[in-house]
Amino acid sequence: MNYFQTLLDRYSCTGVTLQEYMEKDWHDFLKLCSKLKSEQELEDLFNLFLTLEEKELLASRYVIIKALMEGKLTQREIAESCKVSISQITRGSNALKVIDPKLKKSLQRWWR
Repeated sequence: MNYFQTLLDRYSCTGVTLQEYMEKDWHDFLKLCSKLKSEQELEDLFNLFLTLEEKELLASRYVIIKALMEGKLTQREIAESCKVSISQITRGSNALKVIDPKLKKSLQRWWR
């Protein structure tokens, strides 16, 4: 039996959905990240939890979002220069359409 099936079995009887369970764990993980005091601690934590492939995907998403927000390149140019697919660019673009305006301003200030 795999991990997610075990979770489904455990939480299907409790009235808590798997999605609610996962959201709680995600927020617990974010709280843990926010308590770290240094970039090195955060890197160590991510090395523990993320595979190399997951870190590469996160880094490429970062580059995509940053490039889209800078607005200097077309989506096709971003895909070519970053060696990512157009669908990855589209997902990043769609995420930016629903981002909280406060977060968007914060990111713009950070990347100046």
